[in-house]
Amino acid sequence: MTLPGTRVTVTQSLGGHFTVTTDDGALPVLARDAGGTVMKAQRVLLALTVLNLVLMALTLAHVRSAAAEGVPPVLRGRALEIVDDRGRVRASLQVLPAKTEPDGKTHAETVLLRLITERGRPSVKIGASEESAGISLAGPTGTKDTYVIVEASGTTTSLRLRNEDGRERRVTP
Repeated sequence: MTLPGTRVTVTQSLGGHFTVTTDDGALPVLARDAGGTVMKAQRVLLALTVLNLVLMALTLAHVRSAAAEGVPPVLRGRALEIVDDRGRVRASLQVLPAKTEPDGKTHAETVLLRLITERGRPSVKIGASEESAGISLAGPTGTKDTYVIVEASGTTTSLRLRNEDGRERRVTP
């Protein structure tokens, strides 16, 4: 759109086409060539606008279909920690690498699930490896020797019960 007082120049080329220019660089919206058809620039702009609308519609349709697919079937990782609202780890699931202790005892790679109290004590542990599997239930915070251990190691199984007063009972088949 040109403002009042803006100079408009119309020139005709040898082919009969008109070129419309203004001193501020703006072009009138409805400039027409000698044949009365809309200028090529307006056709190109219209085609680009239609193309943009089609691409936007396709993108929105793709986003909606992706959102409708639901939850991914698998969560993969090396470890998982669940924290409470204060950021403290309350549960963990880890794959521990195989290791050899200084005394020469070896431990196979182990999967370990820990459930941890609000004070940081791992009260429930469930572990599994190729050599053994077990469950440990520990007493409340402040106890050292109150626990239950159920274990299957190699070809043997056992149940160990221990109270804080030192009494212990071991059950084997």
